[in-house]
Amino acid sequence: MHVPDGFFNVAVSLSAGVVAAAGVAVCLRGARRELDDRTAPMAGLVAAFIFAVQMLNFPVAAGTSGHLLGGALAAILVGPYTAVLCVAVVLLVQGFFFADGGLTALGVNITLMGVVAVVVGWTVFRLITRAVRNRGAVVAASFVAALVSVPATALAFTLLFWIGGTAPIEVGTVAAAMGGVHVLIGIGEGLITAVTVSTVLAIRPDLVYGARGLAAPLVLRGADGEAVVAQGAPAPAAVRGPGWFLPAGIVVAALLAGIVSFYASSSPDGLERVAEDKGFSGQAADHALAEQPLADYGDVGGIPVGVAGLIGVGVTLAVGGGLFFAVRRRTKDDTAKDDTAKDEVSA
Repeated sequence: MHVPDGFFNVAVSLSAGVVAAAGVAVCLRGARRELDDRTAPMAGLVAAFIFAVQMLNFPVAAGTSGHLLGGALAAILVGPYTAVLCVAVVLLVQGFFFADGGLTALGVNITLMGVVAVVVGWTVFRLITRAVRNRGAVVAASFVAALVSVPATALAFTLLFWIGGTAPIEVGTVAAAMGGVHVLIGIGEGLITAVTVSTVLAIRPDLVYGARGLAAPLVLRGADGEAVVAQGAPAPAAVRGPGWFLPAGIVVAALLAGIVSFYASSSPDGLERVAEDKGFSGQAADHALAEQPLADYGDVGGIPVGVAGLIGVGVTLAVGGGLFFAVRRRTKDDTAKDDTAKDEVSA
């Protein structure tokens, strides 16, 4: 659902840009509560993974495809504030390196695919997991949250287009078309999200932000007052970094973008299909960077899509990782090291 240039008038484009900028600013501050030295690498991996999976369009109906939005997935794995930043990084890399999503529509895309998808997905997820607190509920909630977030984002697009689109539409008809096809895409999004969350839960449950505190061990106190873990209850997991999970995740993202992307559906996605059927696809303007070699994921420059995908994964990982390390919460050890270094320099 990458909105191209030309779909929205100046007023809506600027307004969405302000909303997106404000949302990113709030999330930069909020992400400090979610990120530290251990979780910042995971956030960079999540951004790279979303970039890779978004390349894998899957068929949802005759002549129509869909792809992951990733807002709900990112929120569940690394927290809602960091999730908005993850999606924003992906959209920036796609827009400036691959001419995917308009530059004047960047604010619209971040507002829809970042803010709306994350807020809706995270809200649904929390509502379900507050009622039922176990790993099975986390996976089920991941599926439902991701599914709901996609048509919600599609309907938000319809509302914005009705307010400030560059072509007249029958809002009810377009809303029905957008909602219908994006429910189907949402099912695919839900499956991808549930499988990913389930896999991480099975390997490193401590790295799933949305699962924190859902399976706390039962702690009793003996006669001497010392806390002991009840028999049969899991011992508290040691706090540790991603370890081998990080390079393994990078390899998975690289395989998806570098190899599996060759088999992605070439059919137009849900937004493109509805725009064609409802007569406003002609409003799309040429991308300002449409002639660069990586545009359209290498098609313009004759670069194989897999190579373009690997470049995208690398750039997203570098940009996202750098951003998340910059905004992370500093640990006491880091602060002590910095103070020691300053003392040595002063001496």
